[in-house]
Amino acid sequence: MGRIKVNLTVDAEVAEEARALGLNMSRLAEAAIAEATKAERNRLWREENRAALEAYAEEVAREGLALASYRTF
Repeated sequence: MGRIKVNLTVDAEVAEEARALGLNMSRLAEAAIAEATKAERNRLWREENRAALEAYAEEVAREGLALASYRTF
């Protein structure tokens, strides 16, 4: 996928210091946005699947892990 231009507002002191240090603000912003997107996607998935996750946890608490008798540790 290609790159697109976006407008961001950044605190002036933060931008000045980043420039002085030679940091690539576009790449840093992209990495931060990608990480935030991943975290939000994961949070939404857990929320959407909460009932199934809770049901599975209850089943494991009640019946133990499947194939637990075959574990060597």
